Amino acid sequence: MTERREPSGDPLGVRETTAWVMSRAKSVAIAEEALPALADQIARSAEGGPSWDHPLHWRGAPEATANYVLVLDALNFCFWGEPRWRVHYRGVTYDGYWALAAALRRAIERGKPLWDAHYLATITDNEVAAILAGEGEIPLFSARVRHMREVGQGLLAHADGHFHTLLARAQGSAATLVRLVVQAFPSFNDIAIYEGQEVRFYKRAQLLVSDIAGALHGHPLGQFTDMTILTAFADYKLPQVLRWHGVLRYTPDLAAHIDQRMLIPAGSAWEVEIRAATVQAVERLAAMLAQRGGNWPAWRVDWALWQIGQTLPPEAPPYHRTRTIFY
Repeated sequence: MTERREPSGDPLGVRETTAWVMSRAKSVAIAEEALPALADQIARSAEGGPSWDHPLHWRGAPEATANYVLVLDALNFCFWGEPRWRVHYRGVTYDGYWALAAALRRAIERGKPLWDAHYLATITDNEVAAILAGEGEIPLFSARVRHMREVGQGLLAHADGHFHTLLARAQGSAATLVRLVVQAFPSFNDIAIYEGQEVRFYKRAQLLVSDIAGALHGHPLGQFTDMTILTAFADYKLPQVLRWHGVLRYTPDLAAHIDQRMLIPAGSAWEVEIRAATVQAVERLAAMLAQRGGNWPAWRVDWALWQIGQTLPPEAPPYHRTRTIFY
């Protein structure tokens, strides 16, 4: 496997390695002519990013909140399936990410210390099942049990049980925090191999940085000086939006596979190309918006596209189906 040098403006290597994929991609392409119209739509939306001030998001003392956000993002992956896993909380039924947030908040209200590294390190399958109880079973349940234990064990081994120790060690650098996270918690180490080359995505690790910035807004440990190094958080929703708006184009065989809701294996060439194209398309959109004078780094473009994705019409193509712990 070839070693690659990380450019100074790309300390995590996500931009460079995904650009390398797109220079060789066979099944996915970016339609440059479709970008301006989508940039126009993004520009008309409010600048900013995800707010942590949502009733399902829990906050406690800053130290406990940091541990909780780490747990949330350790479990934030792969919610799709039929029937959907759903959680009923305070008279409302949620699915997807919000079902996870509701389940964790419900557990805390029932006395489960989800910020306690010792509790997490030895949590049992039955305890996790009770925390995530809902309508149906959450996909990849066993992986989520492993991740909760990994969070507890990683915090005890690398941070004296407190995520704020790693935050302090990062010294306000988002890039450093991502590196610390993937070293201490291997389930965040979101990389793939494409034609013998390592490709980096770090979806959940980068999202964790933005979530910490939101959850600890106003606190020194939630302030980062290099948020612009974050790229798109390559998942399955963004490429669906980009395809609907004509930005991503697939070969007929890949398009048919997705439209028929057939499984695409994690780490396959198709999956890596879809994710790499997502990162690179968002880079182009961010560059266009920057030329117009807006404050639209890649992670904010990601948020805007995710919001657009919540209102896609029924005739929009489906998202690609990949069972993975990374998104």
